[in-house]
Amino acid sequence: RAVASRLRAKGIVLESVTARVRELEQAQRAKLVPLPVVRTPFFCSGCPHNSSTVAHDDALVGAGIGCHTMVLLNPEGKGQITGMTQMGGEGAQWIGMAPFTERPHFVQNLGDGTFHHSGSLAVRASVAAGSNITYKLFANGTVAMTGAQDIEGGMSVPELTRWLELEGVARVVVTTEDLGRYAGVELSGIASLRPREDLLDVQAELAQVPGVTVLIHDQACAAETRRLRKRGKVPQAPERAWINEKVCEGCGDCGRKSSCLSVLPVETEFGRKTQIHQASCNVDLSCLQGDCPSFLTVVPATGKDGAPKRTVPAAPAGLPEPALIVPDDEVVVRMIGIGGTGVVTVSQILSMAAHLEGRHAAGLDQTGLSQKGGPVVSDLRLSRDPIPGTGKASAGRVDLYLGLDLLGAANPKNLQTADPSRTVAVVSTSAVPTGKMVVDPGVSFPALDSALDAITGQTRREHAVFLDAQALSERLFGDHMPANMVAVGAAFQRGTLPISAASMEEAIRLNGAAVEKNLAAFAWGRACVAAPDAVAALEPAPAPEPAPDPADRELVASTGAAPGSALEGLLLRRVPELVAYQDRRLARRYAATVRDVLAAERAAVGEAAGTPVAEAVATNLFKLLAYKDEYEVARLHLDGVERAKLDAEFGPGAKVYFRLHPPVLRALGMQRKLKLGTWFVPAFRLLRALRRLRGTPVDPFGRAEVRRVERELPGEYEAMLRGALEELTPATHAAVAELAGLPDLVRGYEDIKLAGVAQFRERAAQVRARVAAGGEAPAGTERRPFELPFTTVG
Repeated sequence: RAVASRLRAKGIVLESVTARVRELEQAQRAKLVPLPVVRTPFFCSGCPHNSSTVAHDDALVGAGIGCHTMVLLNPEGKGQITGMTQMGGEGAQWIGMAPFTERPHFVQNLGDGTFHHSGSLAVRASVAAGSNITYKLFANGTVAMTGAQDIEGGMSVPELTRWLELEGVARVVVTTEDLGRYAGVELSGIASLRPREDLLDVQAELAQVPGVTVLIHDQACAAETRRLRKRGKVPQAPERAWINEKVCEGCGDCGRKSSCLSVLPVETEFGRKTQIHQASCNVDLSCLQGDCPSFLTVVPATGKDGAPKRTVPAAPAGLPEPALIVPDDEVVVRMIGIGGTGVVTVSQILSMAAHLEGRHAAGLDQTGLSQKGGPVVSDLRLSRDPIPGTGKASAGRVDLYLGLDLLGAANPKNLQTADPSRTVAVVSTSAVPTGKMVVDPGVSFPALDSALDAITGQTRREHAVFLDAQALSERLFGDHMPANMVAVGAAFQRGTLPISAASMEEAIRLNGAAVEKNLAAFAWGRACVAAPDAVAALEPAPAPEPAPDPADRELVASTGAAPGSALEGLLLRRVPELVAYQDRRLARRYAATVRDVLAAERAAVGEAAGTPVAEAVATNLFKLLAYKDEYEVARLHLDGVERAKLDAEFGPGAKVYFRLHPPVLRALGMQRKLKLGTWFVPAFRLLRALRRLRGTPVDPFGRAEVRRVERELPGEYEAMLRGALEELTPATHAAVAELAGLPDLVRGYEDIKLAGVAQFRERAAQVRARVAAGGEAPAGTERRPFELPFTTVG
């Protein structure tokens, strides 16, 4: 546009320049609304920094140079981040700041790579200046930020402790996730050894020691350990983490404690839950510190990598060469993906395939902190003729919009490169959570329709391909990494790549990494377009649902729910659960309340308005009635369906250990979970049989505060509903439905649950006031998302 303006000023008008200006203005006018969630870089799954960077909320903390710099992007629970310095200057800023502040102590993050490069000089300077500072030295064994290089001249941790003593450091504490590695290891006289769970306690203790102190957290880089395991240079972890989704409450505490991207939120019939993504899990096990009885550890029965061996089905043979729907002479590709999943590798494979056919290729990889789970954009031009200039895609000039990450693909900045008359979108719809979703249960993945609408509005709608590439990849290979190649196969078969299948396959072979797996992924991606029935046949047959007990069906029918309605479906799944939870009397109470609510809703707003209030009550009253006490946790851990899932993942005969922190022992001062083997199953059976004692005077667990509150909540909720239903009108319908859904805030166990109850009551008062005001929000009220009280490791 600047060039066009200057040419016009000189009286020169070129049609090609004018047309390009019109394209740019059209792209700028496009109504592209950003999604409420964006992807940002985050620590790798199992990264030691997830645990080692935690700090007390009132601690002054200096950020350093390295992967741990990302505390600036995700500062919650990391203390009061007070700037950062150049590499090697870590802690030196406190020498100048200390005389001018009343704060007596400073914490400085320092990576071992930076320490051996130049950071040791800052430690010496702090000692010489007499600073009151604690260096948190992260001994991860590699320079992960720039490609996992070895640390030149690196000292071992025992050598570090002796060096620090010689330099005049007052005290050193080494923390680690595996104390067994230090059996027989001699540290310096000023050093001591503590478990990882004591990190916060150690920081508080060192803050009281005058002078320079050092906390060394010794835990290997998770990404490098994963690579070494794949190469057979490091043994596989003996145990894997697992979450019983039926016991899980979806409170997010395990995500907050671990900040791990493999601790995934998932939506289920019974609300948001959490699962461990086994394919990406690096077995850090800090998620076990979540205050929840749903965790198990499993010793796999088969497979050196902890999973049963899979036989990958052959893709359909004889797939046709696709007809091109993009220009043959030059194609511009924009790939949008997630760091660490091989986006740049895909670009290199496509470039090589083009070269094999005598075409020219020019690309531009825009990665930044992408290797840490951040957004990646890779642009690629494939042409029959030499390519002048850059490979970067410009506004409205992309032919293939290859979305390997749905969030990135729906980002307006990327969509500006698309054009509704030119661009074909091939997008994976896999809902890969962001780091924010892991640590905050109030943040959910955007609605799929909104993301797809944004994409199809900027591309050739009739040619778009949407597929869940990650789900297909995991179904075929038990691994999410081939998902990008599945999407490439779909893009190829859609006719958006002017390259032959033979050249693509040869380029995959030349790349040399996981060749057979990637060839199969490419073939199955093609099948998604050319043979969708074969792909659909891979879907496991749904588990047969037991026929409803006639008494249960009769109880559901008594509510007045329309046959085949969503409400009836909710009730048919929950009434039997309540009978199994306690007895039929409890189920009758549940059905009676739903019946009354449904009748009131129909009378007030009519059947045409739907049943959102009754559906919310069916969901949330069940949640409050079937609270998970000791009896219910025992019953759910005995569930045969969960055991079948374990066997499918880890092989029949896998050893299972329950990780429990019983409230009774917690009250007696026990601070950590017990590890209980299958020998404890008879105790679970006994507890399940004793569930009839629940809520009676002889209930041994009923006196705890959380149990008293759990017993009170259903009645409190029903009374709140009765009052709101008296004011139910078409104008207040939405507000009453919101009120009926508020028990979803009550999640978790013990203190976490009590905090959720307090938030539920606060929000209920606000929404109740809206109902009383005719559906409008009174001045001064505020609607907030679910908030989990921050709890850190230890």
